[in-house]
Formats: sequence, C-alpha cells, structure tokens
Amino acid sequence: MILVIKNEKKNELGKLVAWIKKQGLDVHTSEGANATVVGLIGDVSRIDIDLIASLEAVDSVKRISEPYKKANIKFHPDDTVVDVGGVKIGGGGFVFIAGPCSVESEEQIIGVAEAVKKSGAQLLRGGAFKPRTSPYAFQGMGEDGIRLLLQAKKATGLGIVTEIMNVNQLPLFCDVDVIQIGARNMQNFDLLKEVGQSDKPVLLKRGLANTVEEWLMSAEYIMSKGNWRVILCERGIRTFEHYTRNTLDVSAIPLLNELTHLPVIADPSHASGLSRLVLPLSLAAAAAGADGLMIEVHNDPEKALCDGAQSIKPEQFDALANKVRGILPCVK
Repeated sequence: MILVIKNEKKNELGKLVAWIKKQGLDVHTSEGANATVVGLIGDVSRIDIDLIASLEAVDSVKRISEPYKKANIKFHPDDTVVDVGGVKIGGGGFVFIAGPCSVESEEQIIGVAEAVKKSGAQLLRGGAFKPRTSPYAFQGMGEDGIRLLLQAKKATGLGIVTEIMNVNQLPLFCDVDVIQIGARNMQNFDLLKEVGQSDKPVLLKRGLANTVEEWLMSAEYIMSKGNWRVILCERGIRTFEHYTRNTLDVSAIPLLNELTHLPVIADPSHASGLSRLVLPLSLAAAAAGADGLMIEVHNDPEKALCDGAQSIKPEQFDALANKVRGILPCVK
C-alpha cells in the first residue's frame, strides 16, 4: 500500500509515519519532484484503508499487489540514479561499460581499458573470477585479476565492474567500484543479502531462465538490506532457439521502465554469443530505452581465454559507440 501525501500537509508526515509504525508496519518515504509517497511494508490487512484515506494529510491511497516493494516505481516515482565515481547511471543518461570477458594479463587489460576509454566508455568491465560450465575451462585469475583491474583503473581513471562468486570474496572487492552479480548467482540469496549490506553499487544480471518478477525480487533482497544502488542488466535468457547463445529479451527493457525506478542496461555480448550481432542488438537495446550497454571488448578475440566468439575488437567498439550515440537523441 502507498499513500500520496498532500504537499501542503508535509509537516504532518512525522505523526503519520509514527502512527503507521505503531501498527507493526515498516515505512519507506520518498520525496519526489511532484509528490511525497509513503510506502507501507508488511501485513497491510490490519490497516483500514478508508480510515487512512480520510486523514487530512493523505491525498490518495493505492494498494500494491506486486511482491517487490522497494524496487517498485509506485513506491519511488522518480528514477534512481546510481553514481559510480561521478558516472551517473539512470535518469535519462546513457553509459558504456566495456572490457574483456576475463582479465588475462597486465598488458591486455590496460591496453583494452585505454582503447575503450578513448571511444567513450565510462566504466571498465573485466572478469577476475569466472563461472564456467566446464570445470576444465579457464576460471579467471582471481585475486591477481582484481589487482590488474585496479592497475588499469590507476592508468586510465575508469571505474571497474567485476563479478563476485561468493560471500568469502567480499574482502577482495573493497576497491572495486561496482560489484557484479552474475546470471548464475541471481538467486544466491545469501550473497544478495551480503552485498545489500555494503555501500557498493551492485550490477544484477538476469538469471538464465528467470522471469522479470523473480529478477526484481532478487533486487528486493539487496534493497531490503539497505543498499538501493542497484543496476539491472538484461543479458539474455535461455529459450528453445539454438542459433544464438541466449535470446536478448528486448521487451524486458521498456517493461522494467514501467515497473521499477532502477536503471536498466543491456549486455548484447552474452545475449547473442556472436560478435557480429553485438552492434544490432546494442542499437535495439538503446532504442528500447536502456540506460546503458555492457560490451565485451578484447584486443585479440581469436586468442581470448574466455568467450572470444562474442567479443568485439576496440575499433569495432569505437564504431558501435558512435552509432549508438547517433540514435540516442531520437529515443531519449
């Protein structure tokens, strides 16, 4: 349930919130540009909706059926903008996050970082810990990978985005700018609760076969622990189609813009698994209303230790970024 408070009665908000809490409910207050919204969280069946509606300070009352409350746009009408060291994600802007699937060497990660920054990327992605289907595949450089990412950050000034695999790795992420929760961990609820207690922005990827509601409930896990700095990333879902690695759910982007105030970006690299499809899918995601793109860029994809088939070269990223920037005035 949410209450919209009359602007001229904001001075009575404290008394109203105190009364609601006495009824055993939690309260979230959001002051937007045009209205103040009070969200009631808990068993609202004990609340007399007619009584609340009759209060002088209350302009209107709405029931919310969706199980996600904090992530719900009805609770928070204004877009959430996640600030990553001055890079703002959400709120009408557009961000490019680019870099290799995995960190392989100092020369590789710094070289790619310099190239993507020159082309307009604002954040550097790179995997230090890699979840792989095969136990024999390259699993990433681990702690050394994070060390090299930090060297690339020092060399270029780009904030870094990298994936965490389990709660035991959290101490290694102290200097990481954005913690990524990968598709396979989207419903690792213990991990979600732990990153929810941090002050780090969290990039939450959609699971391989999860619904939009399940995805938003995972965001709710993070937010329920106090961390509202959540970025949603559509990275494709598993369907019956076998020509691509996954199927990019472009429809999820405008749908999420209706359902949640959180920023939404897309990862066309993982969605298709094919480098030649990264550009058209990037354009589609931008046109659908995404707040940014996460692109895999490698200086030598043919020799990449991980996901070379879906990685584009720096010069291809430069062309992609220019084309995406070209259509943004038409869709933003």
